Amino acid sequence: MKILLSSYAFAPSVGGIEAVSAMLVEEFVPAGHEVKVVTYTRSDEKTTSPCEVIRRPSSLKLVKLITWSDVVLHVNISLRTGWPLLFRMKPWVISHHSWIPRDIRGWVKRQSTGSAFNISISRAVAESLDVPSVVIPNPYDHNFFREPVEENRDKDLIFVGRLVSQKGVDCALNALSLLKKAGMKPSFTVVGAGPEEGRLQQLTSQLELTEQVHFAGLKRGLELAKELGRHRILVVPSLYEEPFGVVALEGIACGCVVVGSQGGGLKDAIGLCGMTFTNRSASELAACLSELLTDTEKLKEYRRPAQAHLAGFTKPSIAQRYLDVMRSALDSSVPAGLAENAPC
Repeated sequence: MKILLSSYAFAPSVGGIEAVSAMLVEEFVPAGHEVKVVTYTRSDEKTTSPCEVIRRPSSLKLVKLITWSDVVLHVNISLRTGWPLLFRMKPWVISHHSWIPRDIRGWVKRQSTGSAFNISISRAVAESLDVPSVVIPNPYDHNFFREPVEENRDKDLIFVGRLVSQKGVDCALNALSLLKKAGMKPSFTVVGAGPEEGRLQQLTSQLELTEQVHFAGLKRGLELAKELGRHRILVVPSLYEEPFGVVALEGIACGCVVVGSQGGGLKDAIGLCGMTFTNRSASELAACLSELLTDTEKLKEYRRPAQAHLAGFTKPSIAQRYLDVMRSALDSSVPAGLAENAPC
């Protein structure tokens, strides 16, 4: 197939959408498919990609690229690159990685999904759409994230993510404060960077947790996998409803038990490999952590199904499921969202 992949953000930009787009390309090209990427991420530096990357194309160039393709895949819908597809130029597949808002622009996007074959990264995202969709979760990079050969879990808790308010590190710190009052002082490593770092460090000091909490900065790839492999529990305390949560898969792959907020699609990523708590509830989070920190058998119980759980999230398996949907799009003239009795 000739696949035109639209990802509004792409390398060298760093983020979840960029990572998933790159992983799909890395699987599509070796499988013999011709791939071109359209993005609006600027780049003045050299970036490596197994396919051609077209940045900020003109309208004429975009139409030519769509004409070249057999199928167009949007990793998150973009009206800027999707408008020609409203004229049914080519089969259109949209992979939904976030919530479409209920505003005017969101209304246009929601109307547009009826012209496409739709994929959702979690059951929660699928339920938020106005059209049927196939649920295909995000993959994790199994080449980097795996259990260490020599296990040396000398640390307790770890957070990995952007240091922004919605990621809920302050909720985790408040939970640690509650544990400290109960006589428990687990270590907590915060991996990441962002605008909230200074405020979080100040909160750590105010709660008298400085001896327990270490801000480790940004880590990626093998360095991050090694850090995860030293911890027992990965904490994902997001305040908002996460559409999914690849970080949970990465933690599970490295041998961590995950404790995450239950709203949204994060619970799909955690599966049977951890516990969930009500978003924003520091007391519930503290209770989950207390249980795991004091019961080693419970930790083993949650680690036991890890390999079976992760088997459904590898790059090759997820890429193949995307290819199956795109082949269905090529074989059908009616998008799933318009077909009668279309399955979710």
